[in-house]
Amino acid sequence: FFISSAVAAGRAQVQQEPSAETPESTGINITCSHPNIQTTEFIYWYCQLPGRGPALLLSTLKDSKDLRDPPGRLWVSADRRSSALWLARPRRGDAAVYYCALGD
Repeated sequence: FFISSAVAAGRAQVQQEPSAETPESTGINITCSHPNIQTTEFIYWYCQLPGRGPALLLSTLKDSKDLRDPPGRLWVSADRRSSALWLARPRRGDAAVYYCALGD
């Protein structure tokens, strides 16, 4: 099974579920709430594999974007108060901590 743990990060302005789990190759949404996001703040999504430091997956100001590795998509709500990272076909090697953060 693929396990994804998400944590709150970045100025305590984001909220995520503590964990999520899905069978291998079954898509999963990892959601992030950022209700107090400022106009100039970017949304960053990171992945931290076991025993490694965080790696930036992607960032956006307001647009949804495709994710190449692992395959998926970042969705951003029209009001920018939430985002969701969708992993299309997660593998065991994708088991990691995924988290969002805000910043200029």
